[in-house]
Amino acid sequence: MSDWISLAAGQSYPAGTLYIVATPIGNVADLSLRALHVLGLADAIACEDTRNTGQLLSRVGLQRPLVAVHEHNEREAAGRIVQRLAAGERIAYVSDAGTPGISDPGARLVEAARAAGLPVVPLPGPSAAVAALSVAGEMLDTGAGRFTFVGFLPSKAKARAEAIATLAALDHAWVLYEAPHRIAETLAALAAGLPAARRLLIGRELTKLFEETPVMTVAEAPAWLAAEATRAKGEFVLVVEGAAGTAHIGAPDAEAQRVLALLLAELPAKRAAKLAAAITGADTDALYKLALAQRGGD
Repeated sequence: MSDWISLAAGQSYPAGTLYIVATPIGNVADLSLRALHVLGLADAIACEDTRNTGQLLSRVGLQRPLVAVHEHNEREAAGRIVQRLAAGERIAYVSDAGTPGISDPGARLVEAARAAGLPVVPLPGPSAAVAALSVAGEMLDTGAGRFTFVGFLPSKAKARAEAIATLAALDHAWVLYEAPHRIAETLAALAAGLPAARRLLIGRELTKLFEETPVMTVAEAPAWLAAEATRAKGEFVLVVEGAAGTAHIGAPDAEAQRVLALLLAELPAKRAAKLAAAITGADTDALYKLALAQRGGD
């Protein structure tokens, strides 16, 4: 352990610098050794919520002065932080979880420091969006690995539906964040606004004890959530397949759909799709996605 700490300490950490530090999204063990070193080195830690950051520091055995910098006071607080940086202090900034500035406060503070000609150094680490994308498989490969980070959809139903209609045309995956009190509405809106066979990864409670990352179609998602009351609890990251994921596959014709329906009455979706493709010549993947949309994955 001491060798790793030496490596973290070996880099230069100049005074008068703002350090943007990523913190765990759930599991405290994900705090990097470099982040731990800088948090201990900082003259003060600016943070989204002093209570949450205080608990994190306590768990890793640190005590540092804390300064609240959140969405409601960021512009005003940034001025005070810049003054302290100009006086030669090292200031670390952390949000409640994950990487600051990514659907979290931090952007205004960074902008203020740069405008004052002060250095800003990122310490990379946990990000819920990147964690979910890393297990999204071919949903990310579609479109040469590109993705669009959306953050939170609008809270109003009409605006949310309009946003989904726009995003539906993207040829690559897109990533959403969602809170537990809105997840049911969002999954219902995705099911209503996207083709039934469009795939979706639901990242729930990432890095925590009850972590889940199931993949299903958007048509299946509302029923999956409703199947267990505990599923609506926790923080969510959604990875939605891009339109190019199925655009190259022609929809099965009427005969292929008829054969598939007959086979689905007796067989699991995967086996039914494979046999229907062999009988009719239709695309196996298209039939399988249609089968999942009609009766759920098995």
